[in-house]
Amino acid sequence: MSKKPAGTDSFGAAPHERPVPRISIHAFCEFPDTGAALQRAGADRRLSKAHLTVQLGGIAAAVEHFRGQMTPNLLIVETRLHGQAALDELDRLAEVCDPATKVVVVGRTNDVELYRELMRRGASEYLVAPLSPLHVIEVISGLYLDPRANPIGRVVAFVGARGGAGSSTLAHNVGWCIAEELSINTTIVDFDLPFGTAGLNFNDEAGQGVADALSAPERLDDVLLDRLLIKRGEHLSLFTAPAALDRDYDAAPQAYEAVIDAVRQTTPCVVIDIPHAWTPWIKSTLVAADDIVIVASPDLASLRNAKNLIEVVRNSRPNDAAPRLVINQAGMPKRPEIPSKDFAETMGIDPVALLPFDPLLFGQAANNGQMLLEVQPRSASSEAVRRLARSLTGRSAQVGADKGQGSLFSFFKGKKQA
Repeated sequence: MSKKPAGTDSFGAAPHERPVPRISIHAFCEFPDTGAALQRAGADRRLSKAHLTVQLGGIAAAVEHFRGQMTPNLLIVETRLHGQAALDELDRLAEVCDPATKVVVVGRTNDVELYRELMRRGASEYLVAPLSPLHVIEVISGLYLDPRANPIGRVVAFVGARGGAGSSTLAHNVGWCIAEELSINTTIVDFDLPFGTAGLNFNDEAGQGVADALSAPERLDDVLLDRLLIKRGEHLSLFTAPAALDRDYDAAPQAYEAVIDAVRQTTPCVVIDIPHAWTPWIKSTLVAADDIVIVASPDLASLRNAKNLIEVVRNSRPNDAAPRLVINQAGMPKRPEIPSKDFAETMGIDPVALLPFDPLLFGQAANNGQMLLEVQPRSASSEAVRRLARSLTGRSAQVGADKGQGSLFSFFKGKKQA
């Protein structure tokens, strides 16, 4: 796999999108609204590996709780005091806090002098209540982000509201467009192991790539990943599925997570082609993705299933934007259809793209192993793919046109009594 070329470094997941490692976080709040905000942050996908405990009582409760026992990796304490009174309260906490513990202080006043004094003494951060869950997540992530670590890729998951909705075809075409027209290094991962079509759609032989990676994810380093991927031009790589029925595919959900994490370490954009099914690994993959695209056809089954998917995703990702809805195969002759307006009213979100029923274009592209934009670059479907690719990446058409041109709380050190 090639390294990120010039011009692609600005794309990928934001620094705070990097999942927080497996750490213990204990928070002691003075006010219920602070506790509620922290609980919402703790339920976020980016903190799924961390263990967060929230209770009331403030710094006094923290001092009492940790007297005689180890403090967690991260301690969040709220004080209703300010100025010297707040510092005196923190002095008492210093006597029971381990040196390696990072401490975030929450206050009710925007006290610049208090902030400076806390930073001088080695506090990790001072936050002013009321708290925003997303800001809390960003702060915690920043505390554990290695400044030497490379940026991670942004994961876009495509899932169909029903079988045959065209989710795989759209995932492959959007991934190709991001790579070829927007010049962003992209890897398409086909997780439909028995029936995947990435190999067919790109006129490549189906390989054992994804299946081999899932069977031993702990071995998936850069060298093995490069060997398993199929290169398609300068910016596009394929992680194809076996598309064979001669074996069982029963990898654990953690294996899928490990494979995605390995790919996003080396590729700015990761497009995940998710099969139409409902298993623990599919749900966890959707919940963990940076962006979700639900592809539906204008029929009742798609309407019901898309609505269910959106509700599950929204409940599991309260701090994220809603999934993007794409309506495919619109305008099929002699077929009664649900208007896109009715889709939008039922889902509570407007479709981001509407692709017309065009069997000639889609059939020609599939039979030739080409993308829609290669067959008819100015068709309505091709333009919809372009708009979706630009929406997902935040890149304008001009980009494609120009192608070729945390500190330790040292204040506490040595103060804890043996």
